[in-house]
Amino acid sequence: MVVELIMEASNILRKRVNDDTSVPHSGNMPEASAQSSNQAYFGSQEYCIHHESFKLFVGTWNVGGIRPPDNLNLDKLLNTQDTMADIYVLGFQEIVPLNAGNILAAENSNISVKWNSLIKVALNKRTPTEDTLQKTEIGESQRIYPLRTQSSTKSNATDYKCIISKQMVGIYITIWARTELHQYISNLGVSCVGCGILGRLGNKGSVSIRFCLHETSFCFVCSHLASGGKEGDERHRNVDAAHILARTLFLPEPFQHLPRKILDHDRVIWLGDLNYRIHLPEDTMRSLVKNKEWSLLLENDQLIAEMNKGRAFEEWHEELIEFAPTYKYDQNSDDYYGTGQKMKVKRMRAPAWCDRIIWFGKGLKQIQYNRVESRLSDHRPVYARFNAYVEVAKLPGMQGSNLSS
Repeated sequence: MVVELIMEASNILRKRVNDDTSVPHSGNMPEASAQSSNQAYFGSQEYCIHHESFKLFVGTWNVGGIRPPDNLNLDKLLNTQDTMADIYVLGFQEIVPLNAGNILAAENSNISVKWNSLIKVALNKRTPTEDTLQKTEIGESQRIYPLRTQSSTKSNATDYKCIISKQMVGIYITIWARTELHQYISNLGVSCVGCGILGRLGNKGSVSIRFCLHETSFCFVCSHLASGGKEGDERHRNVDAAHILARTLFLPEPFQHLPRKILDHDRVIWLGDLNYRIHLPEDTMRSLVKNKEWSLLLENDQLIAEMNKGRAFEEWHEELIEFAPTYKYDQNSDDYYGTGQKMKVKRMRAPAWCDRIIWFGKGLKQIQYNRVESRLSDHRPVYARFNAYVEVAKLPGMQGSNLSS
């Protein structure tokens, strides 16, 4: 089966070798903030630059190839009981099973559209009705779920709309923003990098999205890195991360001097199933997890170790983890895989913080980092909240567009 899959993959790669999919979306925004310091000149108008703060929500979830039920409530995942954010970035891994058919065949968007429908319901507090086909902003036909307002919905509730989304096999990222912000968002682009079979197919890899909010550029990288719990497997994850940084390239836009590489953007956040494990004997690890000794476990966390040693994600940042490992659970259970007698009959899958959110550069202040209790898959979702500082160009005397204050 593996040999046949590799042979078939080789044939496909001959056609795809240069297809790290990029779907740009041009806007009328001036150049990104790399061009501006204290003042920017657009046309004949003189604009002053000031800073505004926007609330940013970022979430990641490996859903284990499980199709979301129609009644799945995402309020906890999106933390809607707390203060609503200005922009929501949701990254998923394994939205489809990673079998040969899904890896090699044309992508089926039915599942990603379903996730978007549920997100729209949660953010706008509305109920899905019959689905229809409509044109998206990037010109593709896509099935969406129109909404009818519930009687309990406030008439002045702020609407959120999807600004862009992209799927590569099981990796899916979707970004939503307050409707009032859309006029300030431009230069959307997508770049996909496959790191899976033969180092190219999309069963592992990343989908990155960039855009400009006012004069500040953002880049979000949703990834699923190499799996494996054996000693030394972390090197494969390091290689995947290096390939993603090297091969992610956003298409240039006419008359725009926009960043094309991940680290060239002003604000960069990486989210996903990074798959880093914990370097400890199985029994010791499970005992520490049972006693909630997070600090001792984190001293042996692979990602933290690789970052500290400069072997991966050098100069990236992560907020202190104060929640239980997010992987691997028995489905529909709060028990870690291999608990009790099951350890004797099943392959070991020790608990680990596989699901992470890290960030690079300045202008981001992380204010929350936590997990969500959902039994849908063998992973628990993780989310982070940020204050993102943005450069805003305006004529003297104009009011700002900050929706968070």
